Amino acid sequence: MFAILPGLQLFLLQNRDQVKYFKDDNPVEAMVLVIVIGAIILLSIIFHLIRGRVNTTIVGKTGKRTAAATPRKFNSFSFYRIASSYGLDREQTRLLEYVFRIDGVTDAERVMRNPALLDRHFRRAYKTIEKSSNNDDEVQQRLVKLFSLRNVIEAAPGIGGASASSGQIAENTPAVLISSKDNYPVRVISSRGQNIIIDMPKNALGTPVRLVRGTKVTLSFFTRSSKGFSYDGQVAGVVDTPNGSGLQITHSGKMKSLVKRMYRRKQTSTRCEFFLVFVEDAGNGKKKAPKLVVDSKRFSGTVQDVSIGGCSIKTSAPIQIGSRLKITMDYNESNLINVLGQVLRVNRSGPMGTIMHIKFLKVPRKAFNSISTLVFGYDEG
Repeated sequence: MFAILPGLQLFLLQNRDQVKYFKDDNPVEAMVLVIVIGAIILLSIIFHLIRGRVNTTIVGKTGKRTAAATPRKFNSFSFYRIASSYGLDREQTRLLEYVFRIDGVTDAERVMRNPALLDRHFRRAYKTIEKSSNNDDEVQQRLVKLFSLRNVIEAAPGIGGASASSGQIAENTPAVLISSKDNYPVRVISSRGQNIIIDMPKNALGTPVRLVRGTKVTLSFFTRSSKGFSYDGQVAGVVDTPNGSGLQITHSGKMKSLVKRMYRRKQTSTRCEFFLVFVEDAGNGKKKAPKLVVDSKRFSGTVQDVSIGGCSIKTSAPIQIGSRLKITMDYNESNLINVLGQVLRVNRSGPMGTIMHIKFLKVPRKAFNSISTLVFGYDEG
């Protein structure tokens, strides 16, 4: 046995260049291994932050305010997918996440598809911003971002108002009755099954219009959350209602979707005053921007509906289409809404009145927030 060992040792020494018992180190493989380990550690840290308590920052004019948030309960990947589908940018996504966290949202997709539920969480954020801001300027700055986000979501496809599946229209819903080429503003008195009773349509002089039984008509309307629908039907006759005569319409039950309004609109009855605004040229060949001059003559009216994009005003003042107006609305005792608008069209309403449909040209920040608060009803309750 001992005699064999020297021979074995000699054999190993002779073949040490041909036989490698260990592989040489590969620097590329070592680097890849380090990168993989580092990535795993980084993902673990990110996952830990997502699962734990984190801070959400809303940037205001006076600086950054940080609000402690509860642990994220909704799926983060699902949330960011939803935010992306609505076209939200990074800041809007963070703000929406803040809205959901402070109210303990567990199912982000369900909330986004339910406007009433979404508004409940936004109302909570609205109240939180009012209480946690240092001053009014910061409140206005943060609310602009909140309402801008809400309007982006409102205008996105897939978000709307009441479901059309029930086929019912709420009482007192404003509508437009279309017969041939004539349009008549009306209100829905009742809706049952395939029968709808509306106010008697009236012409420009305020005289009731008698439509023959069987006349084909279309009834168009918007829900409270600005989702539009229409019914094609025919006149069934005149019926008695607690408020007088009404026109009954029968339809097939097939409700058509209309093009969605960009901004939510709210029916109201708010007193307002308005002044004509004229454009004054600089003159003398000087290249200066035209100056807007507000006329001293005051007119009054009633705002019948409003959105951040415009409003309609009922008035007896003879205002022409295309006129620019400075409008002051009574929001509450301590807050007036001042905007600049332009008359797009005018409809007669009775023998002495007209309804002006106005597009807003300039809406100051505070007015934007006040109108948005009114439209979404965040100051209620």
